[in-house]
Formats: sequence, structure tokens, C-alpha cells
Amino acid sequence: MCTLELELRSSPVSASSQWTVEWRNVSNELTAGSRGGRAIGEAVVSREKKRNQQQLEKLSDKTRGGRGAELQGGQSESQEIFVCIFDGVGDGSQFASSSRRRPIHTDIRWRRKERGEMSLLRNRRAAGGGAAAVATGSGELPVQAAYNIIPIQDVVMHGDHPSLRFPEVRAAVEALAHAADLPPPVMARSWDPHRADLFDWLGATFGFQPHNVRNQREHLVLLLANAQLRVAGTLPTDHPADVLHHSVARGIRKKLLKNYASWCAYLGQKTHIRVPGGGAGRRRTGTAQGFGPDIRKDLLYTALYLLIWGEAANLRFMPECLCYIFHYMALDLYHVIEQSIDIETGRPAIPAVCGEDAFLNRVVMPVYNVLKAEVEASRNGTKPHSAWRNYDDVNEYFWSRRVFKRLRWPLDPSRSFFVQPGKPGRIGKTGFVEQRSFWNLYRSFDRVWVMLILFFQAAMIVAWDGSTPWHSLSHRDIQVRLLSVFITWGGLRFLQAMLDAGTQYSLVSRETMILAVRMVLKALVAAGWTITFSVLYVRMWDQRWRDRSFALCHSLGPEFSGENQLANSISACLVVPDTYLCWPWSEGRLVDNIKYSIFWVCLLASKFSFSYFLQIKPMVGPTKMIFKLHDIRRNWFEFMPHTERLAVVILWIPVIIIYLMDIQIWYAVFSSLTGALIGLFSHLGEIRSVEQLRLRFQFFASAMQFNLMPQEYMGAAPGGIRNKLYDAIHRLKLRYGFGRPYRKIEVNEVEAKRFALIWNEIIQTFREEDIISDEELELLELPPVVWRIRVVRWPCFLLNNELLLALSQAEELVADDRAHWRRICSNEYRRCAVIEAYDSIRHLLLQIIDKTTIEHSIVNNLFLAFDSAMGYGKFTEECSLNLLPRIHKFVISLVELLLKENKDQTKIVCTMQDLYDFAVHDFLKNKDFEQLREERLAPSRPTESELLFLYAIKCPGNDDVSFYKQVRRLHTILTSRDSMNNVPKNPEARRRITFFSNSLFMNMPRAPPVEKMMSFSVLTPYYNEDVLYNKDQLRRENEDGISILFYLQKIYEDDWTNFLQRMQREGMVSDDEIWAGKFQELRLWASYRGQTLARTVRGMMYYYRALKMLAFLDTASEVDITEGTKQLASFGSIRHENDVYPMNGGLQQRPRRRLDRGTSSVSQLFKGQEDGAALMKYTYVVTCQIYGNQKKAKDQRAEDILTLMKKNEALRVAYVDEVHYEMGDMQYYSVLVKFDPVLQREVEIYRIRLPGPLKLGEGKPENQNHAIIFTRGDALQTIDMNQDNYFEEALKMRNLLEQYNYYHGSQKPTLLGVREHVFTGSVSSLAWFMSAQETSFVTLGQRVLANPLKVRMHYGHPDVFDRLWFLTRGGVSKASRVINISEDIFAGFNCTLRGGNVSHHEYIQVGKGRDVGLNQISMFEAKVSSGNGEQTLSRDIYRLGHRLDFFRMLSVFYTTIGFYFNTMLVVLTVYTFVWGRLYLALSGLEAGIQGSANATNNKALGAVLNQQFVIQLGLFTALPMIIENSIELGFLPAIWDFFTMQMMFSSMFYTFSMGTKSHYYGRTILHGGAKYRATGRGFVVQHKSFAENYRLYARSHFIKAIELGIILTVYAAHSVIARNTLVYIIMMISSWFLVVSWIMTPFAFNPSGFDWLKTVYDFEDFMNWIWYPGGIFSKAEHSWEVWWYEEQDHLRTTGLWGKILEILLDLRYFFFQFGVVYQLKIANGSRSIAVYLLSWICVAVIFSVFVLMSYARDKYAAKQHLYYRLIQFAVIILVVLVLILFLEFTEFQIIDIFTSLLAFIPTGWGLISIAQLRSFPGCLDFKKCKQGYFSMKLSAEASRYPAFLLARKQLQFEVLTRLSQLGRALSPLCSLLIQCGRLSCLLI
Repeated sequence: MCTLELELRSSPVSASSQWTVEWRNVSNELTAGSRGGRAIGEAVVSREKKRNQQQLEKLSDKTRGGRGAELQGGQSESQEIFVCIFDGVGDGSQFASSSRRRPIHTDIRWRRKERGEMSLLRNRRAAGGGAAAVATGSGELPVQAAYNIIPIQDVVMHGDHPSLRFPEVRAAVEALAHAADLPPPVMARSWDPHRADLFDWLGATFGFQPHNVRNQREHLVLLLANAQLRVAGTLPTDHPADVLHHSVARGIRKKLLKNYASWCAYLGQKTHIRVPGGGAGRRRTGTAQGFGPDIRKDLLYTALYLLIWGEAANLRFMPECLCYIFHYMALDLYHVIEQSIDIETGRPAIPAVCGEDAFLNRVVMPVYNVLKAEVEASRNGTKPHSAWRNYDDVNEYFWSRRVFKRLRWPLDPSRSFFVQPGKPGRIGKTGFVEQRSFWNLYRSFDRVWVMLILFFQAAMIVAWDGSTPWHSLSHRDIQVRLLSVFITWGGLRFLQAMLDAGTQYSLVSRETMILAVRMVLKALVAAGWTITFSVLYVRMWDQRWRDRSFALCHSLGPEFSGENQLANSISACLVVPDTYLCWPWSEGRLVDNIKYSIFWVCLLASKFSFSYFLQIKPMVGPTKMIFKLHDIRRNWFEFMPHTERLAVVILWIPVIIIYLMDIQIWYAVFSSLTGALIGLFSHLGEIRSVEQLRLRFQFFASAMQFNLMPQEYMGAAPGGIRNKLYDAIHRLKLRYGFGRPYRKIEVNEVEAKRFALIWNEIIQTFREEDIISDEELELLELPPVVWRIRVVRWPCFLLNNELLLALSQAEELVADDRAHWRRICSNEYRRCAVIEAYDSIRHLLLQIIDKTTIEHSIVNNLFLAFDSAMGYGKFTEECSLNLLPRIHKFVISLVELLLKENKDQTKIVCTMQDLYDFAVHDFLKNKDFEQLREERLAPSRPTESELLFLYAIKCPGNDDVSFYKQVRRLHTILTSRDSMNNVPKNPEARRRITFFSNSLFMNMPRAPPVEKMMSFSVLTPYYNEDVLYNKDQLRRENEDGISILFYLQKIYEDDWTNFLQRMQREGMVSDDEIWAGKFQELRLWASYRGQTLARTVRGMMYYYRALKMLAFLDTASEVDITEGTKQLASFGSIRHENDVYPMNGGLQQRPRRRLDRGTSSVSQLFKGQEDGAALMKYTYVVTCQIYGNQKKAKDQRAEDILTLMKKNEALRVAYVDEVHYEMGDMQYYSVLVKFDPVLQREVEIYRIRLPGPLKLGEGKPENQNHAIIFTRGDALQTIDMNQDNYFEEALKMRNLLEQYNYYHGSQKPTLLGVREHVFTGSVSSLAWFMSAQETSFVTLGQRVLANPLKVRMHYGHPDVFDRLWFLTRGGVSKASRVINISEDIFAGFNCTLRGGNVSHHEYIQVGKGRDVGLNQISMFEAKVSSGNGEQTLSRDIYRLGHRLDFFRMLSVFYTTIGFYFNTMLVVLTVYTFVWGRLYLALSGLEAGIQGSANATNNKALGAVLNQQFVIQLGLFTALPMIIENSIELGFLPAIWDFFTMQMMFSSMFYTFSMGTKSHYYGRTILHGGAKYRATGRGFVVQHKSFAENYRLYARSHFIKAIELGIILTVYAAHSVIARNTLVYIIMMISSWFLVVSWIMTPFAFNPSGFDWLKTVYDFEDFMNWIWYPGGIFSKAEHSWEVWWYEEQDHLRTTGLWGKILEILLDLRYFFFQFGVVYQLKIANGSRSIAVYLLSWICVAVIFSVFVLMSYARDKYAAKQHLYYRLIQFAVIILVVLVLILFLEFTEFQIIDIFTSLLAFIPTGWGLISIAQLRSFPGCLDFKKCKQGYFSMKLSAEASRYPAFLLARKQLQFEVLTRLSQLGRALSPLCSLLIQCGRLSCLLI
């Protein structure tokens, strides 16, 4: 790509001078992937002045689009520039013979350079590559180069761009422009120092990609410009605005490189950042003379880091790796700038990495290949984490000083770091080894468990004494026994040391021997303390029994003798280093530390008191009694004596488990109360309804002005104590009405108009979203001041009934004027309604009466008489106020006549005449006709033959929309009653209005002007979800005839009605046209109510719209606002701007204005500069990862994404483009595109090559990471694709960003938490349950986490990141495969571990959608639970558990993985309780214990059951929900919602959800298997089959529920307690409720779940699925066998300890058989072991019969069917004979058959469960063959069809051969297991 510049120079000397046209080579840019030479040479062509001038003027008119610019030679010095881009390769001769090669790309740019403008040398940088537009030939309009936000590389052509009006932008560009005196790049093909800037120089010097250079140039320019805009008020007054201040550049450099400086300090290295400190004599390049030191080095280092970061691709997840790269490249940069001499070559130093694309090829790719090899070796993350390196391992490799010796610079691929997995010399894990084990919970949070274990031990010692705790502690024996806790402590520390050594041993190598020494020493020290404590404790008791005192022998020293021994021993123990009870105030402010310490001290005191008095102490008595029992008769064979002690263990296990987990319950209670208290002090819920808003709306206007308008408008100086005091006083006035602040709105008319503009824009968006109707719009909007009305024209919904109340008061009250007026003024709305009605009636009457008539003069005089009477206070004396209601009726009649479609002039005249007669003859007192004539209130010569107003009435024309709008408002005020209390009636509109109004009375920072606010970006990851609903999705009906559109119409009835009304206003005649002319609008309406990308984009673009409006209000003068308000007042309301007649529509229609988001009322007043301010402050990037592939496939989603870009000019789309080459190579590019409104097509902005495939880790964070380089600004808000935003909330974004300037605790925040509103609560009952649960967490829960606990993390996507802080510390998420599947929360972990601060703010909210169906919710909870299981193994959790102080560590544990672990403990409590009770009942211990020590009727058991049941029912979750709803909605509504949810079986859902969490959390820790589960987030309108529900819930719920149900049934049959029905119900109701919930919930919450016909179809479908044989092409949805193999995938990759624990758990089924067989009648009460052994013989016989039948079926069923039937008959006869013999000669009874089934079915399931732990070779080979077949199929389809047939035949032969070889040995066993599994499924 060769760029030529055409310069026309004119000389001012004479008019006859010649013009010279000069073609000059400007730059040489190559398109992506092309190679070419450079065009050289210079062609000069001279022409006559007149001819050239004519051509130039002609071309100028085309280029400027008719702007009328002309060249005037000889008038002044000027310079015109043309730049033409030609596509070609050559030496420049091609340009001389241009006729032989037609230009392909042409880009002509024009601008006149006047004196004082920026130098053109830095602006003539041509756009490169694919960004250039295509022109087809001469004569066409030239195409401008594509740019992102600011046309930096083409400032000349875009000189009128709105963002370039800021001098700060020009200052930033100017500061980067000076590179002429820098050493020329060695490897650059062509270099023009006068045309290059610092970024060009760095790109050429170090080999960065050109598009990366362009991208980061704009990035830094925006950072510098916005930073200087913010500090403009603090700079010296003599500093010019168009010169970059040195503090701005230095501040950005320091913040960006702070992590690098910390890394160097940690490793003991000096930074390679060498910048001048300022002072005289230094060269000041890049700044104006005398304005600070040289900032160019600051800019160079900043730009270098940004270029490294922008091209690092996947390396951005490894911040210290980037620090290492920057460390050496910064050193190279210093040597190049200083022109150092290389000591080896003796020549000037050159960078170690240079050349074309050198950075990508020589730096990024080697490290990327290491990551890629590790991921490939991990088998998609299924291998153990300890076997491969993830992102964190590679990054932590750079945490060691040895990296400088190991790796060197430039990167050497021969180093061990680059050795591939599986080869010798490879470097293993670094820093931490993730091991799958539940011991990670103890390792990470050992202080929690040490605390719980030691207190339990101490409580047992004290409780065993039997007296009160304080009495027991006074005994010396008890005190000494308590010292045993230190022995336990030592043992636990030794256990911790052994666990550390056992899990982290693989970190030890030759270079890390110090780590091994540390592990050994840690274990030795712990063992030493344990032994020391044990010896001291034993010697103390020896001395006690020998001397009857606790004095140790004198040989231990005097300090341990006598009475001081006990105190000295305790003192010795307390000085043990590294104890768990460390001083908690390790960091942060003292106030914060005190707050969360008090929280946990109170919580632990309550928990331990409860545990002692209600859990531990009540169990001591029964335990002592059981220990005294002997000779209890057993019902089975005893393997060991004294098993009654086992009964003690069984009774204590549930108590201990609940004791370990009930801190979670206490945390829920305390956090709820604390959150409620904080919410009340934060002024949440003060405005809960529209009625309460009416009471405070007058203050609401001032609150909006105070919070949303910049401080300059409020008349207070920014900053300082004075300003803070002013803010506090004013907020008190706003909240409580001190000083009546609404008076200010009335006096200051401009502020009232500004408030009206904001309020009306909010109401406008409500109408655009169809949540209010046209009628409600007019009732809610605040109209402009017209008709000379003297008061604020409040919205009509505030004035309802006020005028009628004033009239009734005037009619009933007998008083003077002052009393009447005092009563009216007691209510502000009443006062305004009265005055507005009076002024409106006057203006209405005077306007409809011709001004030239006597009637007009009479009416005017009449009103002047009224004014005079009121002025002198004689209105009550001169007028009959009791007649005002009649006048009111006349006025209403007149207004209604005016509002009719066909106006009846006669009726109007008659009504006017009646009104006049009544007013002058009846209403006025003591006025005869002569007096009326004297006062000119009556005509001088009346004529009785005609009416007074007959020819005077002239109604305004039908096109006077503004007039009729005011008449409608007057009619509303005159007739309004209490019916307007429900305006708006849509619940969502009411909620948004009340929340927004309430938030303005909360504490929030003052809003700065838009120009001075922090800039920010929004990033939304998108993969393949719905963008817009298509026609098929909307109309497709399920089996019940329900479509998505019908479903939406029913759940959003108000919205649908409003939408139809809007479509009718836009021209739709009938509803049938909705599928034709208005189909796109229908798609948008439906998509905006789903969880689609369109909804998210609409919400996020509200930021852009809000910023443009705020920018206008910031800069608009009083004249602008006043004139603009008048201009808007000339238009009608949205409802009637098309229709002339206000009631039923008019005959003539004005031109329609579509109700589109791009247009609004305020946008009509914009001056054009608002776009520039908004673009500089806001960027929205949607990262559509596969958008490129979707475009190639012509996917509808790609077209919909393009549609969204067309509708939203500020929207940018980033995607990964895969480019295939002829040689089979593939290259990947990060591409940014936008829609160009001029070209009317999508244009490419940047294209940056990636080192390889994008996805090495989890998909979502990788998708975010590749697009984050295209974001801009100081802050970054991450928004998921299921989120929404609201315009009124977008207005508060600049307030939120100001929080970065406030201290929250000991430091300023780095992550701003934002409140969420779950908008899917109205979709279904399940959605309501999820919405309520989620709302309590995102409000009250996160409120407490942030303050006082100081442990709030990043839990979702509305949070706002300090962008520069996070981009230098690994990004906004982590992406390692599997371990970081819950990628969001790791950003919070990373922030906390790296010293960041997270805050939470509730005055702003963002919408969020949740899953609405049971299957969607279960998959989501499975993903989150699995993610928490992986978090348990992670290094982040381990480091948080060890590096935080004790109380913050407690907060982290119980709010992250502790919640899921404790949920699992609840389920484990049910299991242990039920199995323990079954053991007691079947063994006979229960009967013996029940007679002596009643262990069922005590406080401890009751406390355990109650706590377990509380958690099961969801009360544990419901408490925060009730309290939060009480704050925001009121106590009674909250209680009513709770009971309503209970009636809708919410407890069943929460119990079911508890099973999902516990199953997937425990399975993930044991076996792995965590994966992303796509839920779809769609609407649930279709019945789910039982087979689908079974596949999803069989292992997690159904099987476990059936197991518990069988146990409970057997227990009820054999327990002595079950004879007392009440006791049994009380004990087992919670367990039975769990069983019923786990089985019935999928039916209860399934659409048509209990429909009989669907039940029949489900059964048939299930049976077909069960018996369908598995095969190569079978899927889990089709075959039970395939589903079974997929369900066991996690067991095939589990480790040894996981298999052992799984086997131990499965042994419980064999115990069940052991207990039940002794209850058979055939056993005849025998307790011999032979009974159990014979039961196994029965199992073996049944197994043999089953094998025989399977073999016979396979061998004879097909061809020798008679043999198969004979074998069946023989087996049946044999079974019958055996039963007859048993009945005749033994005690066998028929009931034994069913009892045996209860015994043998669990045994069979146990055998299957154990057998599945072994990977059967046949199954694995079957799977491999399946995968091989698919790959061969894809390959064959690429060639000819016969090749595919041949491959298929060959593959079938290989498969059959392999299976036949394995069939002889494995077929019976596999078939048996499959059949057993099928039978188990059928029995279940």
C-alpha cells in the first residue's frame, strides 16, 4: 500500500503566479499478509493556475460534500493537501504510468492549515491495511479511513470531529508527536522521522504490529486527554490547555507501572525506568517552553508497556510475565535512546527483539506455545491439576529471582522453561500444587477447625463435670484438664504440617531444597510442641496422684513449682508461635478492624453459648447412662464386644456435624441484622411507593439537581471542609424538608427547566420501553412553562384530587381571604393546582376569544377584577365562594367541548354565555348591570337578539398540537380524583421510579461535569446466544399450543398493550400487520423481555445517551435552556404529536416521528459537540468471539449483530477472525469493527494477529481477554449477556465513578460493587424464588461483606474495575482450565491478595436475569457448586485463608466455599442420623437404650433436628430475604411474600436446591468433572419428559432420595420408637420432607407435570430410552447405556484417594444387607454369622441365574428360540420348588421375599457402584472407536462419497473384530452390569 501526497502551494506574491502540483511519497504501508517493496521517486507536474484552480475547486466540492469551501489564491498563506492511496508493488514508476494500473484504493483528505493549528507533519499519517475504504473509480466520493473514537491518524480529514474540539486531545497528540531526534529504527524498511510519533518509533524499533500501534496510540491519547481534563482546575493558571502537563503523563506512568515496580522490589531488582526528575537545563520536548520537565520518557515507558500488553494475547493473564518482558525491553529502550555502545560489537546498541512482527514471533509465541502444550497435555483439563501447569503456574515462575538466570533475554527456546510435557527436564508446578481432597478445607482454613475442635474439647471437659460452667472452672482438676487442649493444638499443627508436605512435595527440586527443609522443620516443630505439652501434662497428673497437688518436682526449676505452676504452664503455652488466634488487626484502619471484630466476637459468643447449653451439655447425661449399660441383647452377630459404645458415637455424630456447621446459621442471622441496620442508615427504603414519592417529590426535584448536576450549578466551591459541610446540610434539608428547598426550584426558573428536561427524558424512556402508556406519559411528564403560569407545573399524577379538595374547602369554610389561602398553601401541590388551573382557564378563554372583539376585553377585565380583589384581600367579600363548584362544572363542560373531535360551535358559545352570566350575575356579589357596565364587565349596548359570544369564539386550528396538549392537562387537573394513585400501573415502572427517587436521597458523591468525569468502558462477552428472537422462535408452539410470544403477552400484559398502542400511533391499522410491516419492532419488543444480547446492548447504550444529555446540560447556558424549552413546548406530546384531535385522532396528521432510542426530546437541542464528549468518556465493546465464522456461514445472529451496530453508533464489536491459507496454515486475529453511517456498512478498525487459537483456558475469560485491549478509559464495567440497564440509573454513573477518589477504609477502592436487580422474577414461580434469593444476596449480603466485614469479592458482572490497576495485574478474571471455571470470583480473590480494596454501592443498580426453569436453575447451581469445589483446591483460597487476619479469614470462609461445604454437611447430617437410627433399630441397641437412657427426648437431639430442618426448608436463606424486603417494601409485604412463597412450595425448591449444591460440590472435590453448563436462559414453556429429568437428577437426587426412603421405611418397621407415631413423626419429618422434595420437585415445577396423558407418554419414552441399545452413533438422549458411560466419566479420571473414599462410602449398602437378613422370618431369631454368609450365597445364586439367562438369550434367543424358552421354564420351576421347600421345612414366609428385596437391591447397587470405579477396556475402546469414526467421517466427506463408504466399512470391520475379541471375556460381565443398572433404574 503506497501513500502519495499531493501538495498545492500558492504564493501570495502575484495573481499570475503558477501553481505547482507535487506528488511525494509519504509512507509505505502493507496490507495484512501482503509483502511488497517501497514506491520511490517524485513526480512534479506544473499546470496553469486557472486550469488547476478549476480542477481543485471541483474536487474540493466533491470532497467536502458541498460545504462551499473555495480556494482563493493570493489572499493568504494556505496549504491544501491531498493524500491518494494506491494498491500496488513496485518502484514508483507505476505512478508515472497510472493509465496502465487503475488505483484500487483511493483516500483523499483535505484540510486548510491556518496559523495557530497543529503541525501537519504529525497528522498526515495514512490509515493502513484493511481500514482503508474502497473506491471503484474516478469521479466517486473518496472514502475516509476507518477510526475508532478519535481520528488521530487522520486529523486533517476529520478536523471537525467533535472530540477534536478539546484542546486536551490536541495536547496529547502533540506530546506524542516528537520523535524526530530519536535514533532511527535499525530494522525499519522506511523511516521518516518528521512524520512519525513515539508510537511509530516504538513499533518500528521493537517490531510491534502496526494495528497494535494504532490501537494503543488512541488508547494513550484518550488516557492523557481525560486525565488532563480532570485536573484542569488544579493546574497552574498560566499553563496552556493545549500543552500536556508533566504531572499527567507521570501520574499515568506511575499507576500503570506500579505493579512492575513492586515486582522489582520483591525480587530485589532495580527498575529499568529512568526518567528525568525535572529542573533547569533539561530539554523539554513535548511540552511548551517553561511548563515543566521533559515528559517524553514517561510517555515512552507508558507506551512501551501498553504495546507489550496490547500484543501479549494470552500472556495478559500472567502480569509478572509481562513485567519480566517489560523489564528487559525497557532496558533496551534506555540503551537505544541514550545511543549506548554495545561492548561486544562496538556499534550502537540495538534491541534484542527487533524486526517485522518480532515481538509476536520471538516473545509472545514461545511462551504461548508452552501454555498450549500444557493444555493439550491436560486432556482438556481432565488430568489432575498436579500433572500440568496452568496460567498461575507459569506466571509464578516469574516470582523467583532465579528466573533471570534461567530464562535470560532474549528468550532462549532451549531453556528448561520451554521443554514440552512428557520430555525430560520439564519444569513442573510452581508455587502451589492443587490436589483433590477434602483435606484442602483443613489446609486452607486450619484456624477455623482448630478453633472449633479446641472449644468442643474444652466444652466436653467442662460439661462432663455436670455442674454449671463457672462452678466447674473453679475446680483445679477441671482447669488442668483444660490444658489438654494445647496437646490437641500441637497435634493439629502436626497434621497441618504433614498435609502440607503430602500435597506440596512435587514442588521440591534441586533449586527449591529450602522448601523441603521448611516442610521438615514445620513438622518437627509441631511434633516437638505436641510432645512437650504431652510430657508436661502427664507429669502434672503424676504429681497430682503422688503429692495430692499439681506442683511439679523441683528439678524442673523454681518457676514451675508451688502454686505458680498452673499459671506458668498456661503462659508457656500462650507464647507458642504461629497460633491461630493472632491479633486480627493486621491491616486496614482501626475503625474497620474494630467493626468486623465486634461482629465476629458477638457471633462466636452466641454460637458457643448455644452449642454448650443446647448441643453438648444435654448429650452428656445420656452418654453417661449408655456407658453404664451392659448385656443388651443384640439382634445380629457381634463382631466385637461392648458395641454399646458405638451407639454413643452414632448419637454424637449428628450433633458434632451440626456443631461444626451451625456458624453458617448464626452468620445468616447476624449478617441479616447487620445488613438491615446498615441499610437503614443508608436511607434504603425511605420511598417505597408512588404515594410516598408524591409526598417528597417537591424535595425530589432539588435532590436531582443536587446530585446529578455538577457542583458549579449549586453555587458552592468544590472541595474542602466548607463544601463537605454544605453537602451535609443540604442533604438534611432534602431528606427532611428543612428550609423548604422546593422554593428554589420555583424562583430559579432555569433550574426548574433543567430538572424538567431530565425528568421528562426518564419518562420518555419508560414509554420507549412500553412500560407506561401514552396516557400515563402525559400524567407523569413535567410540562414546560407556557401560558404564563406562575408556578411549577408538577406532573398531573401529583395534583390528583387537589383542586377538588380546594373547591370543597372554599364551599364549606366561612373565612376571610387570608384563612382560605393559608389552608390552600398548607399543601404545596394544592397551591400549585389552584394557581395553575386559574392561570390556565384565563389563558384558555382569552385564546379562544378573538382579540379584536368586545368579549375579549370583557373577559380580560373580569380576570383583572378577580386579581384586584385577591390582591386587596377582598375576594371572599366580593365573590360567593360557595358557587365555585358550579363554575367548576361550567369550565369542565367547556373544556370537554373543545376536546371533542367534531367541535360544536353552538354548544361552545352557549356554554361560554352561561359561564359568563353565572360569573357576573351570581358569582359576583352586589353587582347590578350598571356597575358591571361601569367596570367594563358587560357590553355597553347589549342586544337581546343574539348571544354575547356568538361571533367571538375562534378555536385554534387542528394543527395546534401544543394548545390541545395544554387543554388536556387542564382537563386532567379539573377532573382528576384518587384514581391516579395507581399511576403508573406497571409494577416495573413503579419500582424503577421509586428506587431512582429514593437513591437521590442516599449518600453519593457529587457529580462532576461530563468533561471532568472519569472515562469508562463496558465489556460484554458473547458467544452464540440469542441476539434477537426470530419469527420461528416467537411463533413455534409447544404441545399445548403455547408459543413464546403468547407467553410474553400473558406475563407482560401491560407492556403488550402499550406496544400495540405505540404501533398504532406509528401507522399500524390492524393487529395483523404486526407480522408484516412491524415485524422488526415485534422482534425487538420480545427480545427486550428475554435474556438476549439486544436487551443488554440497549441497556448499556443508555450510558451513551445519558452522557450526551448531561454534556448538553453541563455546557448549555440559561438562554440555551430557556429557548430550548420553548422549542420543545411547541411540539405535542408523544401520544398526540401525530393526531390533531386529542380524543379520537384527527383528520390531518403531522409527519410521524418514530419513538426510537436514537431520538429524544432533549436530543433536538444538542449543539453537535455532545457526541464528542460522550465518545471520549464511554466505550462499549461486545466481544462476539465467533462473529467472523457467523458472517461466513451467513448466520442470522451475524445479521442481528450488524443490526445492533446500525442502531447504536457507539457500539463496537470485537471478534476472532480465523484466516485459512493455501498451505493449510491458519492465523488468528483479534478484530474490532463498527458500523460506518456514511458508508452504510461495517468497517474494520483494528486487526491484531494472535499467536494461535484463542481458547487455552475457560472460554468466557479468554473471550474477555482478547477484546479488553479495545476498551478505553480509567474504569471498566464487565457486563454479562443476561444483564440490562436503565436510563435513570445511567445518569448516576459519573457519581459512581467519583467513588475512586474517596477512601473506603484504609485506601481508595479498586473495584466498585454495584447493586443488581433480578428482572426475571415475574416469569414463573421458580424465577420468583431465585429472584428473591439472589436479591437478598446482591443487596443485603454484599452490603455486609463490604462493610463491616471487608471481604466483598467480585461475584458478578455489574462491578466496575479500576481498569489500569487490573490490566497490570492479570485482568478482570482468571482463565485456567477447570480450576477457574468460576472465573468472576477469582478477580475478587486476586484483588484482595494483591492489596486492592472492594466497596459496594447501592444508590445505583443494574438489571440482571436469572434462569427461570428448574432444569436451567439446577444446571446453573451445578456449575456454581462445581466451581466452588474447584475453588476449594485453588491457591487463591489457600492464600486468603493464611494471609488474612483471623476474623476476615472467618468471613471469607463462611461466605465462599464454607457455604457449600456446610450445605453438604446438612445432607450428611441427614445421612448419619438416618443410618445411625437404622443401626440402633436393627441391632437391638435402641430397645435397650430406650428403656434405660432415653436418647430421643433431649435438648441436643431437638436442637440438631431443628437446625437441620431450618436449613432444609430454606428458612436459613429466607431470613435475609425477609429482612431485606422489610427494609425496601415494608414488614407486612415481606411477610406476605414469604407466606405466598411457602404456599407455592418454595421450601421444596430450596430443599431440592440444597441437594444439587451438596452433590456437585462434593463430587467435584472427590473426582473432578467441573464443566461449563449452558443453561440457555430461555423461557420455559415446554413440558420436560421424565427421561430428561431422570438423566439430570438420577445421581444427584433420585437415587439418594430412594435410599433414604428405604431406610426410613425399614426403620419404621423395626424401631421401637416408631410405635409412638408422634415421636416418629417429630424425629423423621425433616428426613421424609427431604425425600419427598428430592423426588417430587421435578414433577411439581414441570409444566403439565401431573397431566395424565403426558405421564403416559413420558413412561413410554422412558422405557424406550432404557432399552435402546448403545452404539457408535447413539447419544445420551437416546440410550441409557450411553448416558451411563457419560455419567461415570468423572470416575475414570479420579485419583486413587477418590476411588478409595468412594468404595468406603459404597460399603454402607452391604451393611444394610447385614442388618436386614437377620430380620427375616427364615432366620428364626438366629444371631449366627452363617445367616449373613448364606445371604451372600443367595446373592451369588441370583447373580448366576442372571448370567445364565443373559448367556441363553444371547446364544439361543435369535435362532434357537425353543431352547431359550426351555431354560426359562427350568429356572422358573426350580425357583418355585425352592420356595415350596422353604415354606415347608423352614420358618420362611412370603413377607421374606419383599424383605429380601430390600436387602439385596442395595447390595446390587453397591456392587455396581464399586464396579464402575474400574475403567473397562471394552468401554474405553468403544469410545475411542466412536471418536475415530467421527473424525474419519469428517475427513471422507471432504473427498468423494465412495471414499467415505470404504472408510466406514473398514472401520466397522475393525470395531467388530475388537469387540469380538473382548466379547468372550467381558461381554457377560458388561451385559450383566448394564442389565443390573437398567433394572435398578426401573425399580427406582
